[in-house]
Amino acid sequence: MAAVRNVARDKLEQGQLALGVGIRLSRSVEIAKAMAVAGFDWLFLDMEHGVMSLEACAQISTAALDAGIAPIARVPNGEYAIATRALDNGALGIVVPHVDTAAEAKEVVNRLKYPPVGHRSMGGIGPHYGLRSASTGEAAQALNAANLTVVMLETPTAIANAAAIAAVPGIDSLLIGTNDLAMELGIPGSFGDERIVAAYQAVCDACRVQGKFAGVGGIADAALLRRYIGMGVRLVLPGSDLAFMIAAATERAAAMRACL
Repeated sequence: MAAVRNVARDKLEQGQLALGVGIRLSRSVEIAKAMAVAGFDWLFLDMEHGVMSLEACAQISTAALDAGIAPIARVPNGEYAIATRALDNGALGIVVPHVDTAAEAKEVVNRLKYPPVGHRSMGGIGPHYGLRSASTGEAAQALNAANLTVVMLETPTAIANAAAIAAVPGIDSLLIGTNDLAMELGIPGSFGDERIVAAYQAVCDACRVQGKFAGVGGIADAALLRRYIGMGVRLVLPGSDLAFMIAAATERAAAMRACL
């Protein structure tokens, strides 16, 4: 049986950057191919703050598998029924927000990975094998290996527990939700504040010890991203489809206005 390939996970395991793009605006499956052509490795399919439906998530995920870009879905905290259905129907990983403790991280693994790692229910063979039949046991093992399980640390409590969270078997990445962390610290938007820097250092150190992958979200500033990448961040979410479209459209409109 052929292995299920997760391009983002492959990049991470090779020590490279895995570049993601937030998908909040797009609903067409062409976004998967477009972002692969643009040079991204994974899609951050946002079902927490966006209005994306599970059906749209599944359709884009299926297209992403063929396009060679990894579909990773963010679901609201505790919404495991949505998460497992996304995984059953094409997603190659889940981002779970607002994880503060190792106990919560263990629950994430139990819900999102098949035995013997977790206790996820087998829902049949979906798009990951091109809808072909496959051995259930082998498929579960392959999908566990491809699954990228990401927990978001968004509070000072979560940062304080970073080492314990990183030590949970089955957790693959600790991604700092920088916007919410800054809000919790009373410094909204101050992404270069030394308290944020210290948080990234703590998460990068914890991930390094446990062989996990540190992630960054909520930052678009290139200089800050370079700083945190230099500290060890490898799972990088530098922007969204909406932000990229507005930036490019604004630049083009300004260029045309300047013609007259």
